Amino acid sequence: MAGNTAAGWYPDPMRRFEHRYWDGGRWTEHVSSAGSQSVDPVEATVPEGGTPTSSSGHQVASGTSANDGGANSAPVAVVAGASIPLSEAAAHAATMKVTTFNAKRIASELQSEYAVLTREVARLQAILADLGALDMAARQRRIDEQRQTEEALRHQVAELRRQLSELDQQVIVNRDRLVLEEVGLFDFEHPAEASASLATELESFRSQIRQANKLGTAITATSNFTFNNSTAKGRTFVNQMSRIMLRAYNAEAENAVKTVKAGNLASAQKRLSTARDQIAKQGQMIDLSVTDHYHWLRLRELELASRHLQAVAAEKELDRERRAELREQRALEAEIKREKERLEKERTHYLNSIQRLRDSGDAQAADALQAELDRIDAEIAEADYRAANIRAGYVYVISNIGAFGEGVVKIGMTRRLEPMDRIRELGDASVPFTFDVHALFFSDDAVSIEAMLHREFAQQRLNKVNPRREFFRVRPEQVLEALTEHKVSVLEFTTHAAADDFRMSWPSGYSSDPMTR
Repeated sequence: MAGNTAAGWYPDPMRRFEHRYWDGGRWTEHVSSAGSQSVDPVEATVPEGGTPTSSSGHQVASGTSANDGGANSAPVAVVAGASIPLSEAAAHAATMKVTTFNAKRIASELQSEYAVLTREVARLQAILADLGALDMAARQRRIDEQRQTEEALRHQVAELRRQLSELDQQVIVNRDRLVLEEVGLFDFEHPAEASASLATELESFRSQIRQANKLGTAITATSNFTFNNSTAKGRTFVNQMSRIMLRAYNAEAENAVKTVKAGNLASAQKRLSTARDQIAKQGQMIDLSVTDHYHWLRLRELELASRHLQAVAAEKELDRERRAELREQRALEAEIKREKERLEKERTHYLNSIQRLRDSGDAQAADALQAELDRIDAEIAEADYRAANIRAGYVYVISNIGAFGEGVVKIGMTRRLEPMDRIRELGDASVPFTFDVHALFFSDDAVSIEAMLHREFAQQRLNKVNPRREFFRVRPEQVLEALTEHKVSVLEFTTHAAADDFRMSWPSGYSSDPMTR
């Protein structure tokens, strides 16, 4: 084969054999020496990409010349597809020239090295397998993390979109608010907002008010006005005047709502109507005026404020009356308690006295005291009855000329054991003079008699809003006639009012006061 080398056979770059077969891409394990072909038990490799050269100067694999024998690179072995550097002994055996004397020893060394390398390859392959599994787990974790990040970003995008939608709504609301504020319509606190019964109705009116301002239907003016022979300038002038006048009207309406009281609705409405008339007068040149419908809406808004304030005032008055009733009830209970304690002490005293008299044999004196004891027992029974029967009490008809004038009486009832205590309380520091009593009588059903008189004189009631104000513009004689007509037994009834303090203070009446002239 040395004289006539077959194709693919080249000098062995490892110099272990004469020739080694090159398959066009790598050196193979097929070798030949002295014309005899065999298989190299250890496949020697050279760097990839090298090409062989013949002894005549053709290129050798891995850039090494045929003459240097690869001295610049350590020999490596390929075992199960893996390239592993040879040990020093194996490298020496691999580079030794095989002779008849050392062939067996070299083969043994190479076989031992081959076994070692096979085990190393197995160990490295196991490590690679573990590393591959770890890489897969790491990649899976990375994928999971990316998915979680993606999901978080998706939620974040959704939240940002929601916030953007809210901001868009706020922009719309603020834009509308600025439009309304340009014409003086502000979102001020209305008294009826806190009303459970009026809040819905109020919101309906305020919504219509806002809509009228946005659509420009709150005020009207001419559309063909010219200014300096310019229709455009005239239109601008009309628009500016309309905004200014509407702003003034809205400010007056807001001020009227804020200052209205429970009893001055008529004056507040009149003030707002006057403002509308003044605007129409000032804008007469351009036919400018607040529309009837818009003015009606603002009047209704004002009325709702007054209604709520009236309800609040009535509730406060009712609360005061309830507290007064509670005070009256407590006073009655305390009075009955004191009276019973006094009567019980007297009863004990009389019982002891009667017993002593009977023990001493004075039966006549004991019988006299027994009559007093019976009277005390009757008073105790009456006190118990009054405490148990809430309808029983005293009906009174009183007047106060100095405070309320002639022809005004107060008709009420009290359950006090001493009814004059209650009448004196009514004439305390809240009125300048004490009350005069026209009638004061006890009844088992004082509540019904009081209610009957109130119904009889309902049209003459001074306070038609609060029924607990029991003052009526009637004469005492009229009350007596009503009692007689309904067959109410009255022992005493005085039609004349003494009014001693008043008459002494004003002998000629209030007409003598210079301040009344």
